[in-house]
Amino acid sequence: MQFLYKQLHYFQKRGYHVCQRIADRLGIRAKVVRTTFMYLTFATLGFGFALYLFLAFWMRIKDIVYTKRSSVFDL
Repeated sequence: MQFLYKQLHYFQKRGYHVCQRIADRLGIRAKVVRTTFMYLTFATLGFGFALYLFLAFWMRIKDIVYTKRSSVFDL
């Protein structure tokens, strides 16, 4: 059981924070969003996981494009 908790802690610490960002945006708890992704993954045989990876990629690209620069010379 300790092994599972170590893995859970590893993924929560180094994850993409997709669920947390969605939860913050919608104003709900991140646990609800994570549970929804898990049920969606099991119910649709992997679509939830594919959606999660797509959202992680999309959010990363959005963060790169929309970074706030302090001046014009930071380009």
